[in-house]
Amino acid sequence: MSNLDVSPVSAAPAPLFARLFAVTGTGGRYPPLLTAALLLPLLLLLFFSFLYPVGRMLVGSLFDPGLTLDNYVRMFIEPLYLKILLRTLWIAFATTVGAFLLGYPVALAMARAGSKLILWIAACVLIPLWTSVLVRSYAWIILLQRRGVLNDILIGTGIIEEPLRMIYTEGAVLVAMTHVLMPFMVLPIYGALRTIPMELPQAAANLGAGVFTTFFKVTLPLSLPGVFAGTLMTFILALGFYVTPALLGGPQTLMMATLIGQQTTVMLNWSFAGALATVLLVVTLVLTFMFRRVLATSKGFANV
Repeated sequence: MSNLDVSPVSAAPAPLFARLFAVTGTGGRYPPLLTAALLLPLLLLLFFSFLYPVGRMLVGSLFDPGLTLDNYVRMFIEPLYLKILLRTLWIAFATTVGAFLLGYPVALAMARAGSKLILWIAACVLIPLWTSVLVRSYAWIILLQRRGVLNDILIGTGIIEEPLRMIYTEGAVLVAMTHVLMPFMVLPIYGALRTIPMELPQAAANLGAGVFTTFFKVTLPLSLPGVFAGTLMTFILALGFYVTPALLGGPQTLMMATLIGQQTTVMLNWSFAGALATVLLVVTLVLTFMFRRVLATSKGFANV
């Protein structure tokens, strides 16, 4: 039987679609075209839900109908609007501080609790988060109004004789906003606390450190990334909060989001509302950048 000469057969070129969308390399890296195709839905969502509306808002604030800066000049020369901006920053700051002071112990209890107790604590944190902001705000109205639950308890126990004015005040806005936004502070701090090995506080205690020394020297510094995330999230959300200040606040506690809503729905002054929203956006970005740069000097933020 004679040997047959078999010539090597060259592999057929891969189709164009396979070459463009095939996964290459052992690391499973995608080619540029496939990567762009996967990112396209997210990019479209970002464009139509954020970039395009912000661009329209900025253009509308500058053209009324021609190119002008009157809307921005009006905001900075009239004391009322500057006062509202400063009040918004103050309420957002106070809400963030209150959420941190109340939320950190809750996050610490969640991180140190047993498997059964943590479920109850998590339920107390998450159930309000799953409840509508509108419902929670109306609940505070029922508690704080002149004939509300709190005034009835104080009058019934003889502590006061006349109902106190609690609603439509800055204090009511602060309390309600702190309650609504506290889960956004608790959950990031809890995530950071869960990553701290239990051996570190135990080692500090074995070396003679007390409870407070262990907390301020070990636990708090190691949980700073979670504190940073929760603080930043709470502060940014508080700056643009609308429902709670509109329901529980009065004319003396008007905030930027409520003012923008009034300019668009009542005054129908869309160009000035765009200028107000643009200023609030710029202030938020600047404060976020400054906040990040200042807190990054801490050792706990070195890897954030």
